[in-house]
Amino acid sequence: MIAFPPTVVYGEQRIEIGERTTIGPLATLSAGMPSQMHDPGDPVISIGDRCMLGKGIGIVGHERIEIGDDIWTGHYIYVTDQNHGYEDLSLPIGTQMWKNDPVLIGDRCWLGHGAVILPGTRLGRHVVVAAGAVVAGIHVPDYSVVAGVPARVVRRYEPGEGWTAAAP
Repeated sequence: MIAFPPTVVYGEQRIEIGERTTIGPLATLSAGMPSQMHDPGDPVISIGDRCMLGKGIGIVGHERIEIGDDIWTGHYIYVTDQNHGYEDLSLPIGTQMWKNDPVLIGDRCWLGHGAVILPGTRLGRHVVVAAGAVVAGIHVPDYSVVAGVPARVVRRYEPGEGWTAAAP
């Protein structure tokens, strides 16, 4: 279910939403580029089963965003697999070619209020992303907590020890 009112649903033919998943109001779901608008190709955005995605979530995919099963989020989360280039100082950043890097969010993760997930990010299973964290293209192991800007692992689950602080 996508709650009313959505903000934008673009490229719906390239979005997969699993069973018993709820997406809060004011959501933006955008999949693909204008040139792909009528292309019934593989999904660009896949959202798993039993997810609860909060109010104002923005998921903007151009190549591939895969969100696992049983994902819960706070409000106003942003997930994208694309950033503009900025290397050429003679051109405005907004006109420079983009770079795509797929995003994977593993099963049973929690994304706190206002978290931002940027291109190239790979979250393992049962990862907590702290509120306001910016996860900038890192690979986060299973059973970890990330926090900060840019985000880094601050806690990990160690079998036999429980949740422990990560080494600085």
